Amino acid sequence: TSGHRSGTYGWKKRWVESKHRPDYGKFQLTAGKFYGDKEKDKGLQTSEDAKFYALSTRFEPFSNENETLVVQFSVKHEQGIDCGGGYVKLFPDTLNQEDMHSESEYYVMFGPDICGFGNNKVQVILRYQGKYHENNKAIKCRINKDTHLYTLIIRPNATYEVKIDNQQVAAGDLEDDWDFLPPRKIKDPYARKPRKWDERLQIEDPEDKKPEDWEDFEYIPDPDAKKPDDWNEEMDGEWEGPLIPNLNYQGQWKPRIIDNPNYQGEWIHPEIDNPKYKPDPTICHYYNISVLGLDLWQVKSGSIFDNFLLTNDEEFAEEVGNKTWGIRKDVETQWRELYEEMEKRKQEEEAKKTKEKEEEREDDIWGIEEEGSEEDSAETPGNDRQMKEDEAESGFLGKNEVRVDEKDEL
Repeated sequence: TSGHRSGTYGWKKRWVESKHRPDYGKFQLTAGKFYGDKEKDKGLQTSEDAKFYALSTRFEPFSNENETLVVQFSVKHEQGIDCGGGYVKLFPDTLNQEDMHSESEYYVMFGPDICGFGNNKVQVILRYQGKYHENNKAIKCRINKDTHLYTLIIRPNATYEVKIDNQQVAAGDLEDDWDFLPPRKIKDPYARKPRKWDERLQIEDPEDKKPEDWEDFEYIPDPDAKKPDDWNEEMDGEWEGPLIPNLNYQGQWKPRIIDNPNYQGEWIHPEIDNPKYKPDPTICHYYNISVLGLDLWQVKSGSIFDNFLLTNDEEFAEEVGNKTWGIRKDVETQWRELYEEMEKRKQEEEAKKTKEKEEEREDDIWGIEEEGSEEDSAETPGNDRQMKEDEAESGFLGKNEVRVDEKDEL
């Protein structure tokens, strides 16, 4: 299977927007607010908040029968995603791209899925015999604002591997980590735990006896209480004296606990081969993979998808990852940190200006300023402040030798 990557020219001719819904969100081609290379790092970015997205690209159908299937792409959640998908789907060639939607039949769904604190995972959903199976092994995805590379490898021997940033995060047998097939072993339906099987780790000491003088009454009758002289048992019933706390109360007596000399351990239900289990060497063999799609919902938009790759060569995929994501990652991170610092300074300056304006307004209301000084206070300090701000910003940019072009901001 040959590699298939997105480029920066004529992307709208290769990608089809679904018309299944009239209000799907729009994608745009951009490198975002921070990047390694402004042209090379352009990708498909979600641009509208609280929208469904449905975009796909078609290629020559291929099969992964007796072949390794590698699905790889990068995604950058530069908006600080709070709830939304960042995954791709592989579809059969029967898909009508202009009618693609969330219920369209697909083969593979792979990538990060984030919604709320702590609910961030890598989805690996695979279709088998008409049903979708989610991976049982939890895989955490990355949730910061940097670009990350996601790789899924499905091998013809029914093993798999998931990598993030070219580092393995999960691997194993498809049978073990998805419920494609019935279990190999089941509990013997005819086995029963013996009635006398003793699973008690500790028991009460049968030799331990309560002392005869043990005081286990919390309250006792008051020995000093006397029945009233006018008490009439026929009318008032039998007289009972009031109770008082027992000063010698020792609590409820319990025999001491000892190890059970007859302990047999926890009974384990014996297993037998499952007669319904039959190995299937064709698990996750797909015969007409022909469309890669972005079928998403995002609350806060801004995710940038790039470097889509489908191949049968694991080493080639790793090399492509290193030559795309690998080259950009350090520069992009430095630029992001600088961008965030500049945004922080900008917000602090705006907050400072707002506070000063409020203080000036309060001074005007209370008439604190002296007559004749209004023009000076309205002009000179403001100009001095603006000059200082310009000097501070110029010095900051000069020191870091990176300038953010306002036209690049989305």
